Amino acid sequence: MSSDGQDAAAALRTAEASPASEPEKPSPSAGLFGRFRRGGKGGGKRPSRKAWWRGAFSLDRVLGLLLLIMFMVLYVTDPYPVELLRVKTFDVYQKVKPREVTHRPVTIIDLDEESLAEVGQWPWPRNIVGQMVQNLMQMGAVLVAFDVVFPEPDRMNPEDIAESVYGLDDETKEKLRSLPSNDEFFAKVVKGSRVVLGQAGYWEALESQSEPPVKRTVALKGPKPQRYLPTFQALVRNVRVFEKEATGHGIFSLVPEPDGIVRRVPSLFVFNEDLYPSLSVEMLRVATGRSNILVETNAAGVNAIGIARGLKIPTDRNGRVWPYFSKSDKEKYVPARDVLAGTADPAKIKGKLTILGTSAVGLLDIRATPVDRVIPGVEVHAQLIEAAVTGAYLARPNFIDAAELTFLMVGGLLMIWLVPRIGAKWTMLLFFLSAGGAGATSWYLFAEQRIMFDAVYAILCILLLYTFLTYMNYAKEEAAKRQVRTAFGHYLAPAMVEKLAEEPDQLKLGGETRNMTMLFCDVRGFTTISEQFDAEGLTRLINKLLTPLTKVILDRHGTVDKYMGDCIMAFWNAPLDDENHARHACISALVMNAEMEPLNQRIEAEAEAEGRKHIPLKIGIGVNSGDVVVGNMGSDQRFDYSVLGDNVNLASRLEGQCKTYAVDLVVGENTYVQCTDLAALELDLIKVKGKTEAVRIYTVVGDEQVAQGNAFKALKSAHEEMLAAYRAMDWDGAMKSLEACRGLVNDFNLSGFYDVCAERIAEYKIDPPSTPWDGVYVATSK
Repeated sequence: MSSDGQDAAAALRTAEASPASEPEKPSPSAGLFGRFRRGGKGGGKRPSRKAWWRGAFSLDRVLGLLLLIMFMVLYVTDPYPVELLRVKTFDVYQKVKPREVTHRPVTIIDLDEESLAEVGQWPWPRNIVGQMVQNLMQMGAVLVAFDVVFPEPDRMNPEDIAESVYGLDDETKEKLRSLPSNDEFFAKVVKGSRVVLGQAGYWEALESQSEPPVKRTVALKGPKPQRYLPTFQALVRNVRVFEKEATGHGIFSLVPEPDGIVRRVPSLFVFNEDLYPSLSVEMLRVATGRSNILVETNAAGVNAIGIARGLKIPTDRNGRVWPYFSKSDKEKYVPARDVLAGTADPAKIKGKLTILGTSAVGLLDIRATPVDRVIPGVEVHAQLIEAAVTGAYLARPNFIDAAELTFLMVGGLLMIWLVPRIGAKWTMLLFFLSAGGAGATSWYLFAEQRIMFDAVYAILCILLLYTFLTYMNYAKEEAAKRQVRTAFGHYLAPAMVEKLAEEPDQLKLGGETRNMTMLFCDVRGFTTISEQFDAEGLTRLINKLLTPLTKVILDRHGTVDKYMGDCIMAFWNAPLDDENHARHACISALVMNAEMEPLNQRIEAEAEAEGRKHIPLKIGIGVNSGDVVVGNMGSDQRFDYSVLGDNVNLASRLEGQCKTYAVDLVVGENTYVQCTDLAALELDLIKVKGKTEAVRIYTVVGDEQVAQGNAFKALKSAHEEMLAAYRAMDWDGAMKSLEACRGLVNDFNLSGFYDVCAERIAEYKIDPPSTPWDGVYVATSK
């Protein structure tokens, strides 16, 4: 680099030297590397409040917060997929631990396949059904309920037979007409028994009876709940002649959920704005002898169904009961044919609420529950009554929603805060602990308290948040690695770039004080050389020079700061730590000088081929160590990762002294004391331009193997004698020792230096310095 270029660079570093003593004022760090943490003893001050807020509300955290809000909104609105996830969780719980059947208040009179085969296809004649009711009542049944409906007159009524059978004489027809109908017989049986007839609701409009309930058995305590209850467009009722004689009437229609599973059983229905009880609720009312049931409501819907004192069925706002299902229990089934034959087990009838239903597949009353994939619908009613009698309900108290939402919110916020802060590993451990604790709590509440606390939705949401934030962290790390590779790829060796990319926390940027070694390399007489080339040729020459020299630096853990024309500026011990930075810099300088000979041979061959004059390239290198400020230097628009400080300026000045002392390398005392094992010789004690204090300078002519050689030891001894005589103003003695040194120079390339010394000694001999003399030489050039 030209002298003017050196002046400008040195002036810039001198002007900026003050940050070395003011580390609290780092260079701008908002740019490429500003995201990395500062660290080390030379790290920056605590983050400002603005920087803290920027970190607290980083992009990944803001996006995570928005995602958490979305999850909470989904929970509150409770769309079907969210609800399905929740109920499926409780299905699994019930399947793992179904309710144990300890009490059987209900017996099912089963229209099974064998009964249908023996008695005939359904519907049976009403006189047979009536006979069955009579037998049950005689065996001590509390009541008889029907999970079927009789919407049409019996086709086996004698009057209908007289009209439908072809070939009967008038007398026979008249006799048949005079017989009582099966429906009238059944009506008498119903009137004399405790019978609950079933009714069926339809969602579509049909031609059906639209009269009000035969008996109004539903009383309200609170506002009308109709808008919360399942509403039918049609109601299929029983034949009027015996419907009016029944003790109770209940709707047996079940309402499976969208996935086809019966989990929650409605206790009330609406038809024509009137309230109708379900079959199981009506059975309980009749069994307890109550004239009505009391429906407790509020503005949010239904709370509970009061049957009798001490018997209250809790419901959700839609009047649905969530029974704790058992597995299908064959012990509560009695074949209908056995009841007709009088061979049924009396113990299963006496004192029981009996309900007639079917397990025959052909009668299409097969359902699915959380516990059983196939179960007769009639058993659902039986299990609901068992739940009511034993109190085996599943419940979701009002506080459960708040607890689940709180768990989601707290867990999500912890993930949002901790994943970017402490990383994926430890937050994964926290996630497993919280998920395991929530899952265990959910299971305990179900198994011991029959309370349904859903931890799955919150756990899945927190896991999604964790995954998202981990991915964002990964993406940021990959972006940081790309930034590191891009920024340092031209300044560091590939292996060091990869190491730095994998461990970006080693970057302590934004301005910090570190003890480092700086190297300046410049081509001697470059102006004369440049006159031999045009612009393109000069560029190629510079590239041929800088490429091998740069490789030497990078191979020895150095960082290339910048190229300034023909000058290279490099440093060691940043951004990665290098304990041997002074040694690596000196060895690099030796190898760089060694590279010049083969480089000049190649350039000379090219010059001969092109028919132009060859001027050998020679370099001078200055090396110095000390505390400097390293970090992002520049403006908000453009900056470099560089060094500033007085020791940087001194390294540049030492490079300029190579020409003065006719050596290839000049190193400062701070560098020398860190690598005394190298073959180094003291050059002088000088005041460089721009410095007020003298500095001791050295040159290095070889590595430790050279230093242990006899040739260097002999030269060093004579060299030290020369310096001692020189500083003692013994000019003759100094000249004698100098001549001895010349005889020992060999291949150490110090002949020019000793010529400079001889010239200076001769001058001092004629015009000695004033006494007392401190041996300091004041440099007049840079």
